[in-house]
Amino acid sequence: MVFSALMERKAISIGAGELIVGERGPAPKGTPTFPELCCHTLSDLEILDSREKISYLVSDEVRSAYAESVIPFWQGKTMRERIFREMTPEWVAAYEAGIFTEFMEQRAPGHTVADGKIYRKGFLQFEAEIEEQLQALDFTHDPRAYERSQQLRAMAMDCQAIIGYAQRYAELASRLAETETDPTRKNELSRIAEVCSWVPAHAPRDFWEALQMYWFVHLGVVTELNTWDSFCPGHLDRHLQPFYQAGLSQETLSREQDKELLQCFWVKFNNQPAPPKVGVTAAESGTYTDFANINIGGLLADGRDGVSETSHLILEVIDEMRLLQPSSNIQLAAVHSEQFLNSACRIIRKGWGQPSLFNADLVVEEMLRAGKTIEDAREGGISGCVETGAFGKEAYILTGYFNLVKVLEIALHDGWDPRTQAQIGIHSGDPRQFQTFESFYQAFLEQLRHFVEIKVRGNAVIERLYATLMPAPFLSIIVDDCIAKGRDYNDGGPRYNSTYIMGTGTGSLTDSLSAIRKHVFQEKSLTMDSLLEALREDFQGCEKTRQLLWNKTPRYGNDDDAADELMLRAFHDFNAMVEGRPNTKGGQCRVNYLSTTCHVYFGSVTGATPDGRRAWTPLSDGISPVQGADRQGPTAVLRSAAKMDHAKTGGTLLNQKFTPSLLAGESGLANLGHLVRGYFKMGGHHIQFNVVTAETLRAAQAEPEKYRDLIVRVAGYSDYFCDITPSLQEEIIARTEQTRF
Repeated sequence: MVFSALMERKAISIGAGELIVGERGPAPKGTPTFPELCCHTLSDLEILDSREKISYLVSDEVRSAYAESVIPFWQGKTMRERIFREMTPEWVAAYEAGIFTEFMEQRAPGHTVADGKIYRKGFLQFEAEIEEQLQALDFTHDPRAYERSQQLRAMAMDCQAIIGYAQRYAELASRLAETETDPTRKNELSRIAEVCSWVPAHAPRDFWEALQMYWFVHLGVVTELNTWDSFCPGHLDRHLQPFYQAGLSQETLSREQDKELLQCFWVKFNNQPAPPKVGVTAAESGTYTDFANINIGGLLADGRDGVSETSHLILEVIDEMRLLQPSSNIQLAAVHSEQFLNSACRIIRKGWGQPSLFNADLVVEEMLRAGKTIEDAREGGISGCVETGAFGKEAYILTGYFNLVKVLEIALHDGWDPRTQAQIGIHSGDPRQFQTFESFYQAFLEQLRHFVEIKVRGNAVIERLYATLMPAPFLSIIVDDCIAKGRDYNDGGPRYNSTYIMGTGTGSLTDSLSAIRKHVFQEKSLTMDSLLEALREDFQGCEKTRQLLWNKTPRYGNDDDAADELMLRAFHDFNAMVEGRPNTKGGQCRVNYLSTTCHVYFGSVTGATPDGRRAWTPLSDGISPVQGADRQGPTAVLRSAAKMDHAKTGGTLLNQKFTPSLLAGESGLANLGHLVRGYFKMGGHHIQFNVVTAETLRAAQAEPEKYRDLIVRVAGYSDYFCDITPSLQEEIIARTEQTRF
């Protein structure tokens, strides 16, 4: 009923020259808040309005509405407040210390991607399927029949709501067409009216209707709940290819017209900023990006090459538009041609951060290992930054980042957190009393197990809160098998239900363990006591010790087994503690390795570490080496990273930074392609590139007005370098600048 009311009352507008219509807010770049999840305070609104970078304009009208109505109504009722009321003191202490983050305190579960069904069925057909399930309910023998009936009725209402929303646009376009004097625009508005009268009620009949069908679905999903990460169309090229071919053969749309429609589609994504965050993240979050990620290429359900003419058309659009949103990636399989790879690499070396590259064969292997069918695995792919899922069939929920390096810090202090001055961990032993590295490592594992238990227990509570209090009946319509089960997306309705915990700081953790093993236990060049003293003082007066740790330690990212074996050991131990744990929706918990920008936040709550890192500075990102620690070139980085068993994860993120001159000419292009192929043959999941020099980035810091169009790859997304926070700018600059293959 809420969704129906929203769709009846949402402000609608059609901009000059628009061909794809519909906005998240009342106009381009506008975005709603979701006080039922987390209610902004007046202080939050002031921060959002006044922060120096990536501000959100907050009008006096909005401030008054919040002060007089929104805040008083939602006080004590929001999902964020409910979550914190239900959490144990141990969970709250770990959260406040920076052991982990919690995504669903501010955003609803939403790592979901559309598959092809919305291009084959209209919402009248979905409504008919729902009605069949309602009629088939057995109230005599099924104890959940009434519950299912409520869910199905809600879904049926939402079918009518999205159809009604589109009809409002059809009527607006018709009115505008009546008064339009330009013949070309008059015809466009009449066509928009025709399109919106047909979709989403019915299945699309051509390229234009297919794009508009998806966009109405997208707006429905992101209006219903504030999903993390943004809903996206997944394999857009394969979904559009039949419409593209039909348009050309029937001469109803030309290639250039299809390209223009795609460009309009890209503009719609770019005009959809993510809803603003609350609390401390309102000040720290430095992007509008909503993390929609378009998949290009990959494998068809029968295993054939999924690259098509539309794939190359989309790559052209990506190259020409150069927008931050949507993110894009190519799904590269062994069967794919060098032409496809080279087309992507030619864009990458221009240096604006897109597309990223994924190993399509490994993505399928990851999903098979997690219990998907081969067909569902091939139809799946990537969303958000690097996360793997079965498109249109799975709720794969990210529950927050996990600070592996902070756990090591807690182990070095017998469960005590030096920053919050609290005993947040268990007593695992005074590290000064350990006689072997193995004894210390076991203490680290005890702390890790302790915090994983806290996190998993909290996740279970949050899952049930969302299942009972925040259903998503509209999203449930388009995700198999919610209609068949009569169950909600947030309550186990999808065919697959995965829960992810994201390990952060792989490089920093590995190098810290390596330093302790070598210098304290093997060579005994430092005592544990002297190491702890240096960390406590943030290496002030201990620069010789810091240089020893920084320069004389085997470091991850250099193809050095002495370090990489510790990476692999910690990876397997963390994975064993998480993988296979049942969630509350009939699925299982798994790990993945990405950090977005959380390695900066986690660094800000983590003191100096045994690898020579100073206190409060960023940790390593994704599975990338510590910034500046990889000294043997990119092939060594890839060989180190490939030692991890990526198939046991739901995704890993690897950043690399190259100088533009390294990729110049046909030889540079070929070398980049060989590097990617080599990494994927070794079992790597993902790789992405910044192609820029530190000199250019420093110049942009000094004179940002001259570099407004400088785009960098931050994590699983790109952003304008001049718009990101100073700490994140410094982290990107500090990444190793590869000058040779």
